Amino acid sequence: MADLKPVNADGDMLVIAHRGASGERPEHTLASYERAIDQGADYIEPDLVVTKDLVLVARHENEIGETTDVADRPEFADRRKTKTIEGQLINGWFAEDFTLAELRTLRAKERMPALRPGNTAYDGLYQVPTFAEIVALKRAKEAETGRRIGIYPELKHPTWLLQETGIDTVDLLVRQLREEGLDGADADVFVQIFEVGPLQRIDAMIDVPLILLIRPEGGPYDEPAMTWAGMMTPIGLSEVAEYADGIGPWMGHVLNDDGTPTDLVRDAHAAGLKVHPWTVRKENVFLPPSLRSDASENGVGNMLGLVKLLEAAGVDGYFTDDPGLVR
Repeated sequence: MADLKPVNADGDMLVIAHRGASGERPEHTLASYERAIDQGADYIEPDLVVTKDLVLVARHENEIGETTDVADRPEFADRRKTKTIEGQLINGWFAEDFTLAELRTLRAKERMPALRPGNTAYDGLYQVPTFAEIVALKRAKEAETGRRIGIYPELKHPTWLLQETGIDTVDLLVRQLREEGLDGADADVFVQIFEVGPLQRIDAMIDVPLILLIRPEGGPYDEPAMTWAGMMTPIGLSEVAEYADGIGPWMGHVLNDDGTPTDLVRDAHAAGLKVHPWTVRKENVFLPPSLRSDASENGVGNMLGLVKLLEAAGVDGYFTDDPGLVR
């Protein structure tokens, strides 16, 4: 690894490929990750869920009906069920009810076909990848490109999974990072979670950069007495800095409606925290009104204008579905 060009050697804002190049390929597929790497992304981001036989795999959620063809597979019709996940009633098919072998018979599909009809051309082509396969892809592309490629996994619902199924995804991830040689403060890895306790556990178990994700409203599921608003105050951020190296806030916490910066980046940097907001997307529906091209939801707006606003706000990096466009 020593002869590889470091991640983000030029010192620019980190470009984090959100679920891969998900603006061009169905998210969380090896094709999406590889395209993002080829487009110059500094990091690729897999959301991690777990199979019944304890294998970490990449899906946006543990409910897989939105992102695979499981609904069209009669052999799995009886797996459909309703679960209450972090207070939300969800009906569908869930990764933790499938073995890896069963999951591998499914094929990925575009999650937002109305917004991204072009991506549907790739429906049915790709399997659900394991975390190990994503790491293997990272290493193969490093050998091909001569540059280091970061990986930015998110554990989905770790507290709920532990409470409801007894599966400890924190332990599974830490063990796999060690086995893959991806532990250490200088590892090309960020681990991100929307919860406090799991991050604190990882901080005590392994030396790897950690990111607290922050939603638009509410607070962390595992700490019902806490609110995101309170955690984004100077005092709250100093407490976050005791176990995390940065925050991944919703974009609206970083930029006001008029595009001017809030105090969050300044306050986070004062606490010693990196700031990686989410998500830079090209479609009008995801952009502030002033950056939209027209009234259509899936029209391409001024995404680069949003990047410039983030740059002016002083963020350290950002998640994007379109690394090729921002590069």
